Amino acid sequence: QVQLVESGGGLVQPGGSLRLSCAASGRWLAMAWFRQAPGKEREFVAAISGSGATTYYADSVKGRFTISRDNAKNTVYLQMNSLKPEDTAVYSCAVRIRAGSWFTSQSYDYWGQGTQVTVSS
Repeated sequence: QVQLVESGGGLVQPGGSLRLSCAASGRWLAMAWFRQAPGKEREFVAAISGSGATTYYADSVKGRFTISRDNAKNTVYLQMNSLKPEDTAVYSCAVRIRAGSWFTSQSYDYWGQGTQVTVSS
């Protein structure tokens, strides 16, 4: 079993930046960030392989968000720049420990508790 602990959410003005962290307790093949805004379905944001060599981004965040990992800390970061009000959501990290889709939440086995990101002036 893998436990995930997230941190880094908060309130930021449009155009600002935040960095989310997700610390994992065990080994995993892929980690992703998903987000869910009120009244909307959960959506894929970004993902990274266990080696860190492969990354994927949703079109809506490409060029603004960067996913990375620190192997020594077994922690993945989501650096979010140029934030927009439409980025407001609860962000959750998730890992999968077997082969599967990068982009669908059903492929992921363990989830963090979620952290609120609010972009507002």
